[in-house]
Amino acid sequence: MNDTPGWTSPGSAPSDDQDGSGVPRPAAPADANGSAPQWSKDRPPAGQWSPPTGQTPPPAHGQGQGQGQGWGAPPPNAHWGRPPAAKPGVIPLRPLGMGEILDGAVKTLRTYWRTVLAITVTVAVISQIADILAQRYLAPDVPAASPDATPAEALEQSLDAAQSSLIGLGPALLVTLMASLVSAALLTVVISRAVLGRPVSLGAAWQEARPRLLQLIGLTLLLAAMSSAIVMVGLLPGLLIGGAAGVALTLLGGLGALVAAVWLMIRFSLASPALMLERGGVIQSLKRSAKLVRGTWWRIFGITLLTQLLIFIFSMIIAIPFTIIGIAVDGDGFSDMLSGTSTTFGWPFLIITGIGGVITSAITYPISAGVTVLLYVDQRIRREALDLELARAAGISGYGPTPGTQTVGG
Repeated sequence: MNDTPGWTSPGSAPSDDQDGSGVPRPAAPADANGSAPQWSKDRPPAGQWSPPTGQTPPPAHGQGQGQGQGWGAPPPNAHWGRPPAAKPGVIPLRPLGMGEILDGAVKTLRTYWRTVLAITVTVAVISQIADILAQRYLAPDVPAASPDATPAEALEQSLDAAQSSLIGLGPALLVTLMASLVSAALLTVVISRAVLGRPVSLGAAWQEARPRLLQLIGLTLLLAAMSSAIVMVGLLPGLLIGGAAGVALTLLGGLGALVAAVWLMIRFSLASPALMLERGGVIQSLKRSAKLVRGTWWRIFGITLLTQLLIFIFSMIIAIPFTIIGIAVDGDGFSDMLSGTSTTFGWPFLIITGIGGVITSAITYPISAGVTVLLYVDQRIRREALDLELARAAGISGYGPTPGTQTVGG
């Protein structure tokens, strides 16, 4: 964004600076003559500070009223002499806590709900229609498992059924993936403007996100290929050996591959907002994400895990009532499914559960995207003093002149 300095380039401060040393900050208050404040050598003895006329000194921290004769320590959470952080938009411009990141994502949905819901509802409807049509017409008939099958044969039959279902639902998954990518790109633009308190229309978000869509698709496919390769490397030795030893090796290899894939996904979890907001390439965005995540992997993993857990709970709260209603309305079709005379759900059940899916997706998409973008903003604030650039971009006084089209690195 040309009018948002600091987003189009990594910034002037290196990400390796963990504590932000060397990053310019607003100057400390000075005396009237412009010099640094000086303490007098003749200080009154301890406990003899006099309050202003007509005022009562605050009690010392940890002491009750009437205890102690002098000024005590400031109460908890008091920051004397430190102005509150600027907050032009949905978050304060300072390092964020986990609650503030979740709150910022929810505030974006509430404040800019017209634009956000226009994006998410459209994407959710397209995804659900593709899923319903795939389940109705593309999903293959699942062969019934033989009651006399051995455990090995039953496992093979289950794998064949799962493979057939994935092949049949492949087109729907592809449509859902593309719709989700478009949603993530548009929401990234909306959330980045919400940080500055600037609304953005759906058309403006599309114009800004469209040039990055192909690269975002490439980034997503690359991450999916890397995860799949890791899983295959973990499972392949056990599958080749076979037998009891092969099963044990497959379990161990699968567990190790899962851990490696999760580590990789968290390490590159900030690549998508970096790609959209810094306008770099796919490989450059992966490197940026790895640099921003370095040293804070567990924190980002915890916030991401908690967010996904909350989204899952919310999805279940919405999905269960719609599923029950769908079963009640389409009782015959569901009975045929249970008896094995039919392998597809009826239209009433698919439509009702699809409505529940649209509601769930319309709300969870912006929360998930918001947490990812705000994690990216938080990491850049902690490492690169992005809060100063954002404050200047928002036109807040005390942070220097408001830049026009100049970027941080330009």
